[in-house]
Amino acid sequence: MNQDQIERVRRMCFELADVSEKVSHGEPTFFVKKRVFVMFANNHHNDGHVAVWVPVPPGQQADICSSDARTYFIPPYVGKSGWIGIELRQISDETLTYHIATAWELVVGRARLKP
Repeated sequence: MNQDQIERVRRMCFELADVSEKVSHGEPTFFVKKRVFVMFANNHHNDGHVAVWVPVPPGQQADICSSDARTYFIPPYVGKSGWIGIELRQISDETLTYHIATAWELVVGRARLKP
Protein backbone atom coordinates (compact mmCIF):
# COMPACT_ATOMS: atom_id res chain seq x y z
CA MET A 1 0.00 0.00 0.00
CA ASN A 2 1.18 3.52 -0.70
CA GLN A 3 1.60 4.53 2.94
CA ASP A 4 2.45 8.19 2.26
CA GLN A 5 -0.73 8.70 0.26
CA ILE A 6 -3.02 6.87 2.68
CA GLU A 7 -1.59 8.92 5.56
CA ARG A 8 -2.21 12.09 3.56
CA VAL A 9 -5.85 11.11 2.97
CA ARG A 10 -6.30 9.92 6.55
CA ARG A 11 -5.04 13.26 7.92
CA MET A 12 -7.50 15.20 5.74
CA CYS A 13 -10.46 12.96 6.59
CA PHE A 14 -9.87 13.06 10.34
CA GLU A 15 -9.84 16.87 10.32
CA LEU A 16 -13.62 16.56 9.81
CA ALA A 17 -16.16 15.73 12.52
CA ASP A 18 -17.52 12.26 13.30
CA VAL A 19 -15.23 10.41 10.88
CA SER A 20 -14.38 6.74 11.27
CA GLU A 21 -12.23 4.41 9.20
CA LYS A 22 -12.49 0.74 8.45
CA VAL A 23 -11.30 -1.58 5.75
CA SER A 24 -13.96 -2.20 3.13
CA HIS A 25 -13.31 -4.27 0.01
CA GLY A 26 -9.68 -4.53 1.09
CA GLU A 27 -9.01 -0.78 1.20
CA PRO A 28 -9.18 1.96 3.87
CA THR A 29 -12.63 3.55 3.69
CA PHE A 30 -13.86 6.62 5.56
CA PHE A 31 -17.33 7.04 7.00
CA VAL A 32 -19.44 9.80 8.52
CA LYS A 33 -22.81 8.96 10.09
CA LYS A 34 -22.22 5.33 9.01
CA ARG A 35 -22.06 6.37 5.35
CA VAL A 36 -19.02 6.22 3.07
CA PHE A 37 -17.60 9.53 1.90
CA VAL A 38 -14.04 8.57 0.83
CA MET A 39 -12.72 5.28 -0.52
CA PHE A 40 -8.98 4.77 -0.94
CA ALA A 41 -8.04 2.82 -4.07
CA ASN A 42 -4.51 1.44 -4.23
CA ASN A 43 -4.16 0.06 -7.75
CA HIS A 44 -7.64 -1.47 -7.54
CA HIS A 45 -7.71 -4.61 -9.74
CA ASN A 46 -4.38 -3.44 -11.22
CA ASP A 47 -5.98 -0.35 -12.80
CA GLY A 48 -2.84 1.75 -12.22
CA HIS A 49 -4.60 4.34 -10.03
CA VAL A 50 -3.46 5.33 -6.56
CA ALA A 51 -6.53 7.38 -5.86
CA VAL A 52 -9.52 8.21 -3.76
CA TRP A 53 -13.10 7.89 -4.86
CA VAL A 54 -15.50 10.56 -3.60
CA PRO A 55 -19.05 11.71 -4.33
CA VAL A 56 -19.50 15.09 -5.99
CA PRO A 57 -22.55 17.34 -6.21
CA PRO A 58 -25.19 16.16 -8.70
CA GLY A 59 -24.38 17.07 -12.28
CA GLN A 60 -20.69 17.87 -11.68
CA GLN A 61 -19.06 14.52 -12.42
CA ALA A 62 -18.65 15.00 -16.19
CA ASP A 63 -17.39 18.57 -15.88
CA ILE A 64 -14.82 17.66 -13.23
CA CYS A 65 -13.56 14.60 -15.09
CA SER A 66 -13.28 16.45 -18.41
CA SER A 67 -11.46 19.39 -16.78
CA ASP A 68 -8.26 17.35 -16.21
CA ALA A 69 -8.17 13.74 -17.42
CA ARG A 70 -4.77 13.13 -15.77
CA THR A 71 -6.22 13.90 -12.34
CA TYR A 72 -9.88 12.88 -12.46
CA PHE A 73 -11.66 9.77 -13.74
CA ILE A 74 -14.94 7.94 -13.37
CA PRO A 75 -14.31 5.02 -11.01
CA PRO A 76 -15.87 1.58 -11.31
CA TYR A 77 -18.89 0.65 -9.19
CA VAL A 78 -19.61 4.09 -7.69
CA GLY A 79 -19.07 6.12 -10.86
CA LYS A 80 -22.63 5.41 -11.95
CA SER A 81 -23.76 7.17 -8.74
CA GLY A 82 -21.90 10.39 -9.58
CA TRP A 83 -18.60 9.72 -7.82
CA ILE A 84 -15.18 10.68 -9.17
CA GLY A 85 -11.75 9.15 -8.84
CA ILE A 86 -8.84 11.46 -8.01
CA GLU A 87 -5.22 10.54 -8.81
CA LEU A 88 -3.41 11.36 -5.58
CA ARG A 89 -0.04 12.07 -7.22
CA GLN A 90 -1.67 14.65 -9.51
CA ILE A 91 -3.55 16.81 -7.00
CA SER A 92 -2.49 19.46 -4.51
CA ASP A 93 -3.32 19.17 -0.82
CA GLU A 94 -5.56 22.22 -1.09
CA THR A 95 -7.68 20.80 -3.91
CA LEU A 96 -7.82 17.33 -2.37
CA THR A 97 -8.95 18.82 0.95
CA TYR A 98 -11.71 20.66 -0.92
CA HIS A 99 -12.98 17.45 -2.58
CA ILE A 100 -12.87 15.49 0.68
CA ALA A 101 -14.71 18.24 2.58
CA THR A 102 -17.32 18.49 -0.20
CA ALA A 103 -17.86 14.72 -0.07
CA TRP A 104 -18.26 14.89 3.72
CA GLU A 105 -20.81 17.70 3.39
CA LEU A 106 -22.79 15.77 0.78
CA VAL A 107 -22.98 12.68 2.96
CA VAL A 108 -23.78 14.59 6.15
CA GLY A 109 -26.51 16.46 4.29
CA ARG A 110 -28.04 13.19 3.14
CA ALA A 111 -27.82 11.80 6.66
CA ARG A 112 -29.81 14.79 7.97
CA LEU A 113 -32.60 13.95 5.53
CA LYS A 114 -32.98 10.45 6.97
CA PRO A 115 -35.63 10.05 9.66
